[in-house]
Amino acid sequence: MARHLFLAMAAMVCWPIMACAADNYGDNPSARALIEELVTEQGFDRGNLEAVFANAERQESILEAIARPAEKTKPWHEYRQIFLTEKREREGREFFAAHRETLARAEAETGVPAEIIVAIIGVETFYGRITGSYRVIDALSTLAFDYPRRSAFFTKELKNYLLLTRDQGLDPLAMKGSYAGAMGYGQFMPSSYRSYAVDFDGDGFTDIWNNPEDAIGSVANYFKRHGWRPGEQVVTAATLGGEVPDDWFNSGLKPARAAGEYLEAGLQPAMALDPAVAVTAMKFDGDEGFEYWLGLHNFYVITRYNHSAMYAMSVYQLSQRLAGGRG
Repeated sequence: MARHLFLAMAAMVCWPIMACAADNYGDNPSARALIEELVTEQGFDRGNLEAVFANAERQESILEAIARPAEKTKPWHEYRQIFLTEKREREGREFFAAHRETLARAEAETGVPAEIIVAIIGVETFYGRITGSYRVIDALSTLAFDYPRRSAFFTKELKNYLLLTRDQGLDPLAMKGSYAGAMGYGQFMPSSYRSYAVDFDGDGFTDIWNNPEDAIGSVANYFKRHGWRPGEQVVTAATLGGEVPDDWFNSGLKPARAAGEYLEAGLQPAMALDPAVAVTAMKFDGDEGFEYWLGLHNFYVITRYNHSAMYAMSVYQLSQRLAGGRG
């Protein structure tokens, strides 16, 4: 009798090692509303979408990961050690050599330096080697329906994901990516894929998952479309020799104050800058005290890929190490 009671109770409980019906989104009201929208406005088959969401699984590990992304809590001298390593530089040069012609064409067509393209792919996925192990449908459904703080954003990405998989003839249950739903060599979110990914090799399929040629062209196109200015400087180190107000540093990613104002206040750039050019000033916690930098327009463009000054600095510094890959 006791054994039967235990089994009956167990059937009602979601044990950690067991999958429960409540862990999928087949009956989730928000999922049902999205199905209705896609059927009505985009001509989706209702039965197909219902099957997709019945197989989309809630992942607690995704909610835990997005609530505390470890790299964002690190000071600069620790953060850069993640990306500026001998191994990442060495494999970046190998990637550069293996795809030299494609990179040269991407640079010629978009004006985006090859080393910036390679550095993005290196920082994002270690040159395509680590692209994420979560099913994209699980990641986006979990964040759209169980992460209220950014539900609107991830619902939009989920909608874009279902559109791109339909348009490209892909199985929405099969694609893998990061815990946030980013995909492929360059970790494009679905909306970025639909807006900026390109079929760079002309084979009729825009494949950022397995085709480095399409991935390279897509990253280059992203930067071009976000306003990369060919031939312009990206960032310069600076030396503090005066009393620059603290609120002039790390006050925003977009350049908004003239370089001449910083110069007058005592922040001396290592490179010659037009005093009228807009810059953003950054102060990072380095190994031996603060580091000071002035970011220009192209630095801001890098932050459009990931809204972090430390991320953009890592990409830029890795790109400078990889620039020798041209030789």
